[in-house]
Order: sequence, then structure tokens, then C-alpha cells
Amino acid sequence: MNVRMNLIQCTLVVLPFLSAAQPRQLIISARSGDSIRPTQPTQRSTEAITQQPAEAVSTDVAEPASGPANSLPLFGERPKTTEQIDAEIHFLNDCDRNFASRPEASDFFSARGWDYVASGQLDTATHRFNLSWLLNDHNGDAYWGLGVVCYQKNQLPQAIRMLRKGLAVADSNVALMTDLATVEIKQYQDKPVAELLTEAEGHLQRAVGLNPANAPAFQKLSVVYYLKADYMKSWEYFHQAYSLDLSILDIGYLNELLDKQPDPKGKFK
Repeated sequence: MNVRMNLIQCTLVVLPFLSAAQPRQLIISARSGDSIRPTQPTQRSTEAITQQPAEAVSTDVAEPASGPANSLPLFGERPKTTEQIDAEIHFLNDCDRNFASRPEASDFFSARGWDYVASGQLDTATHRFNLSWLLNDHNGDAYWGLGVVCYQKNQLPQAIRMLRKGLAVADSNVALMTDLATVEIKQYQDKPVAELLTEAEGHLQRAVGLNPANAPAFQKLSVVYYLKADYMKSWEYFHQAYSLDLSILDIGYLNELLDKQPDPKGKFK
């Protein structure tokens, strides 16, 4: 999904002085270079899905009884009323008639969720991701999308929780891993808890282990070590990121790093 590539691609500018550049991508902030970006997930031919009666399928899950729940991750994780259960059964039956399988229907609704994220309709995006989750609670994209929405609403703890759920069912998704680390770094900046930075570093190390060409992950590792005041290591990861992708260079962050320690390689001054 190209939208997600945009949405979470740019390395979320994680330092306070960079946060101003943070656009709406996440995930976070991908568009301005400040976000987290999902890589293309197992992308099946979207033609096959879009040929389905699209949103002709009723999406009014629990709307009459608890409309607000639609705009909360996982429908607010609240006990369901009889009306909600009936509405969900009706929705699932609609999908069973219109899609080849529930996982396919789940992919369709998560794709729509990303479309709404891209257009800034976050509550509608949440509803679509919720429907995707209802259809297949092992669809990592559903949790990923909810995490992105929460991030963009500045609900960082909730974003982390959703992204962790996504990684639990898609544990080799490097982009999701990198996004989760990015949000954990951001949360660490807001509320310094050592465990957050340690966990973020672990995700990033695993991400570069799975994909040694992951420039955003190396850039974020540079930030992790900047926050640890290990500037030599920060420079090492900065150079690795830069060697993989010249566009990863952020002048603001570079100047901050230079203020802490001159470039050991003398490339940047």
C-alpha cells in the first residue's frame, strides 16, 4: 500500500528540535520525513478486492447503539450489547457473501483505512481498521493502522499498544518494527523511561538484522544513541543510514549531533 509507504516512511524526527517538522505521517510522520513508514505488506492484486462490491457491504457495525465506539481502537474493547452483536453478525454475513474469504475482506477494509488516514479522516479510518480486525484478528495491518491513527492523535501509549499487537501477529514485518521503535522513542522523549529506549533499540537492531538496507532504522538507532549520549556510536549509525540513502539526511539533527561531537570521519562539518 503506497499510502502507508508515504505515511510512515520518513524517519519520524524524534528529537525535540526536529519535532516541528513532523507531518501527519507515521506513521507517523512520513511525509515530512518525520514519520514511520510501513513497507508494502503482502500485497495481493488490489484489482480483485476492489472489484468486490466495495463498501456496498454494510459497515454499520453497532452504529445505533454505540456509534462512538467505531472511532475507538478495537471498538473501545468494551462489552458488546445485543444490538452490537446482531450488527456484527449482519456485517460478517454481508462480507461472507461478497468476498472469497474473511481474510480477503479484512485486507479490503484495512486498505480503505489507509486511504482515510491519507486524507486525514482519522475516525473513519479507525472504523475501517476496526472492521478489518473484526474480520481477521491476525491481520497485522489492522493494528498497524490503528497505531498510526493513535499516533496522529498524539495518543502515544495507545499507539504503542496497538503497534505491539500488530507486531505480535506480524513479527517479521520490518517496517512495522521500525514504526513501533519510532513511537517508543517519541514517547521516551516525552516521558523518559529507560525501558522504552531499550525496547526501541531492540526492535531497531532486529529490523536491521532482517533488512541490512533499512536506512530509516539505522537513522533511528543513531537517535537512540544520541539520547544515550553515546555520540561516537550515534555517528556510526548516522553514517550507515546516510550511505544507504542520501535522502535520509536531516540537517537539523546533523547540526545537533555536530554540536555534541565533531564527525569522526570528517565528512560533515
